[in-house]
Amino acid sequence: MTDPHEIDGLEFPTSLGTSTPDRIGLLGQDLTADLMGQVGFGELAFWLVAMRRPTPGEVRVFETVLVALADHGFTPTAIAARVTYLSAPDSLQGALAAGLLGGGSRFLGVTEDCGTYLHEVLGRHEGELPTTDEGWDEVALAAVTETRAQRKFVPGLGHPVHKQGDPRTPVLIAIAEEEGLRGPHLRLFEAIGRTHEHVLGRRLPLNGAGVCGAALADLGLPVELLRGFALLARAAGLLGQLAEERRNPIANDIYLTVDRNATYVDPQAQARREGDS
Repeated sequence: MTDPHEIDGLEFPTSLGTSTPDRIGLLGQDLTADLMGQVGFGELAFWLVAMRRPTPGEVRVFETVLVALADHGFTPTAIAARVTYLSAPDSLQGALAAGLLGGGSRFLGVTEDCGTYLHEVLGRHEGELPTTDEGWDEVALAAVTETRAQRKFVPGLGHPVHKQGDPRTPVLIAIAEEEGLRGPHLRLFEAIGRTHEHVLGRRLPLNGAGVCGAALADLGLPVELLRGFALLARAAGLLGQLAEERRNPIANDIYLTVDRNATYVDPQAQARREGDS
């Protein structure tokens, strides 16, 4: 019997997954014969985006990034997931989505923001990249100076908790170096770490999430999609948060603490107080 949805001459091209009654194809491979049990999830995620199978070194750096971004405790994204699960325990997908939707410029988004910033700076020096630390420092100093003049922030500088140094930063750089993947984005970001104090007047640590963005960009992954990899990592962390919420719930305490301590403020009186100050 002919499938009524099959129309002669109509095609929707894809290089990803396709299915027939007796076979599932993915990336030009047979899913069951070539991929299942043969390819790790991190390797597959890289392959799905880059449209090429990563080398073992690339897989190691990529999965190091995923581990670095998976979970950071009771962040707003984790709290959002837990409280949403409290409200709708019948909707695990809603709780997971609530946490992922909180990935933005302050949490998780710095991975993409930093990778994009570095990529744009490097784009202005295409074909003439430095070969020494001194040369990278010159490029970094010029970039930070220009960014400061535009009254903008350099993405990836500073961390709300790890003010003396993000412990993820040296580890990821060292692994990239071991695998021969410490490329121009990482080198530029390291140079920014060495030089920004001359422009900003204070020393800030290189945020681990920013270093993750630099490492992903050095792997050749599209900078426009870097936040997606951060969300991929955080999905695992949020699933762990929800599993823990089932075992040891705290969301109701969070809700009740806020609810029982909520006080009404007259908006006009508050506006007058703010005007006086």
